[in-house]
Amino acid sequence: MSHSIMKNYLLAALRKLNQTKTSLTLVAGISLIAACAAAQRDTGFVSLFDGQTLNGWQLIGKSGDGYGVKDGVIYCARGGGGNLLTEKEYSDFILRFEFKLEDGSNNGVGIRAPAEGDAAYLGMEIQILDEGAADRGKWGKLRPAQYHGSIYDVVAARKGALKPVGEWNEQEITAIGRRIKVVLNGQTITDTDLNEITDPAIIRKHPGLFRDRGHIGFLGHNDYLEFRNIRIKELARSEKDHTPPDGFTALFNGKDLTGWKGLVADPKKRAAMTPAQLAAEQVKADELMRANWKIEDGALAYRGKSFDNLCTVKDYGNFELLVDWKIEPYSDSGLYLRGSPQVQIWDPHTKPTKAGSEVGSGGFYNNQKNPSKALKVADKPIGEWNRFRILMVGEKAHIFLNGELVVRETTLENYWDRSQPIYPTGQIELQAHNTPVWFKNIYIRELPAQ
Repeated sequence: MSHSIMKNYLLAALRKLNQTKTSLTLVAGISLIAACAAAQRDTGFVSLFDGQTLNGWQLIGKSGDGYGVKDGVIYCARGGGGNLLTEKEYSDFILRFEFKLEDGSNNGVGIRAPAEGDAAYLGMEIQILDEGAADRGKWGKLRPAQYHGSIYDVVAARKGALKPVGEWNEQEITAIGRRIKVVLNGQTITDTDLNEITDPAIIRKHPGLFRDRGHIGFLGHNDYLEFRNIRIKELARSEKDHTPPDGFTALFNGKDLTGWKGLVADPKKRAAMTPAQLAAEQVKADELMRANWKIEDGALAYRGKSFDNLCTVKDYGNFELLVDWKIEPYSDSGLYLRGSPQVQIWDPHTKPTKAGSEVGSGGFYNNQKNPSKALKVADKPIGEWNRFRILMVGEKAHIFLNGELVVRETTLENYWDRSQPIYPTGQIELQAHNTPVWFKNIYIRELPAQ
């Protein structure tokens, strides 16, 4: 029964009852309507807090007394805090909760956050803040995107929807893909598409903006405040092969080699060729490409025994790139960004490992002055599909492997001329390295030049 039908039905019944019943009956009926409406509004939601314990939560980086439970609320202790995160990870969802501030309270809601590191940068933080104290200068002069409801230091929320200190506020956070929306006490204060964030400085500082799943939690800053009625509704996210996410373009159609070409030498040698020489060499490279790169079950598969990389016809500058890949035991491959090697792909699992492969895939293998190894091993078992998410801005990149940040704001060196920075634009290449490798779901989102 819809909310409106239920409401009309009950009101009609109450009007009839009112002829013989006391006003107390009417009050009880109206309460029933409110309860029915609340139940309907929360259909599909599950509670994240049982009202008595912190079961289902984990406290990371405890400060002081951390967090506790009393009288049906979770509280952040005075002089304490840390990151109180859900044990479970979430992707798309609607989160609802209530919170109550004291004078000068400061906290935050972490969404799609990793268990380790600063959630405001490696995930996202939706700011929780006493605006009155902020306006009085408790934390100095704040930037607009540091006020309540903002995606911390990224997207500014609209001010003025908070209730007075000491009263309960109701907040809803919706995350669907790249769309993030915050509603406070019935007012929308933040509604943004993360794909519209193209400022290089923000992208470099906040790699977590582009994570697609992670933990939810409260990010304490030594101030007391309370939370209650914490509940969440997970939203299904479907993904089909060769169907790019919003804002992305497919580089591979799953059927043929349209949009790709064979590798001709290196950037310096290509630049030295005449147009006629380059065209002749491209013909030969394309013949080799068609001989050794095949389409198998909707994936690009390399079956050759040489080093004939597969290259995009188009050059790219700044971008976000998604690539799925899988390998066989001891296979070796990688991705060239702007024609420069390389984001490494290899086997860290099969024993004995190939020299160096134990560090895992994702690192800038050819770097000499800057870090060359992945921050952690995030490879899936051999034969399973892995996913890279690569954000390339200027000469630096963030790289996620299977949702784990394995390279953070690291310079990719110019392998072809180490005295110069990486080329501002160039082709993307799938590396052939004598061993079988498969690629699919190759999507790109171009970002403005600096």
